[in-house]
Amino acid sequence: MLILGIESSCDDCAAALVKDGEAILSHAIHSQFDIHKPYGGVVPELASRNHLEKIIPVIEAAMNDARADWTDVDGIAATYGPGLVGSLLVGLSAAKALAFALDVPFLGVNHLEAHLTAIFLEDPTVSFPFLGLLVSGGHTSLYRVEAFGAYTLLGQTRDDAAGEAFDKVAKLLGLGYPGGIAVERLSVRGDPRAFPFPRAMASSKTLDFSFSGLKTAVRYFVQQHEPAFIEARLADVVASFQEAAVDTLVIKVSQAVRSTGVQRIVVSGGVASNKRLRARLEDLARTDGLDVRFPSPQLCTDNAAMVAAVGCRRFRLGESSPFSLNAEPNLLL
Repeated sequence: MLILGIESSCDDCAAALVKDGEAILSHAIHSQFDIHKPYGGVVPELASRNHLEKIIPVIEAAMNDARADWTDVDGIAATYGPGLVGSLLVGLSAAKALAFALDVPFLGVNHLEAHLTAIFLEDPTVSFPFLGLLVSGGHTSLYRVEAFGAYTLLGQTRDDAAGEAFDKVAKLLGLGYPGGIAVERLSVRGDPRAFPFPRAMASSKTLDFSFSGLKTAVRYFVQQHEPAFIEARLADVVASFQEAAVDTLVIKVSQAVRSTGVQRIVVSGGVASNKRLRARLEDLARTDGLDVRFPSPQLCTDNAAMVAAVGCRRFRLGESSPFSLNAEPNLLL
């Protein structure tokens, strides 16, 4: 079964061809980095307009890279939520049009499910159940994953997502965009124990997260110190912020293991590429005898291969979506 996946939920325009839900034959991505960099974050209107320009060339590139003919495609899957509504509509509309023209089934894919199960594209040995930590610029959530399609939300952020906090702190400190990469690079040169930024909800009995207070603590810290001090200790400030954010994630994962008894963890989403987070969770795995898995960085960020893989699994179950399916920017899992 050959599935064309399309992803346009935010600022990356991507298309991929995946065979039998496992083999990635091609994966084409157009990044909007240069468009949004001057603004320090994604501008929704600019994102959707650029998707309109790039969606067809990206799909054609995926087809050409796989040396596939349109008659080879058995189904088309596209993200229909959550995300930016304008961006979602571009990929969703392209998928519907192609499916109609080719007379093949069409499926709308939940972006969160795609992230949670992206690991299976590279590591089919992962077994159920597992705890899924989904951490990105738009989402920070913990799920108990019993099987494909069986997800129980255990906790989620009550305000900012972790990746959002990284971007906002990077912007506050003048580190540029995207903030997550800038923070991680500079943190290597700093002392993560230099400044005691808060670990929000660390003692809470819930598995929810909060990062807004951490972001605000960094802002107040900057306001309370002279610019020369911040400049001289910038790497320490950034490293201390990153350590607080990572600590919060690790603490909640540890709490989830104790409360559920599930000792297998799969980490997904853009922030799952963060080397410090990976190192801390690997340390936790060694000390507590846990099994922690991460997709490779290219499958952590928004990508179309994970969308195609979900499409393949659901097409095999006889599922499809009507052409009336609309984008759902606030879609839950």
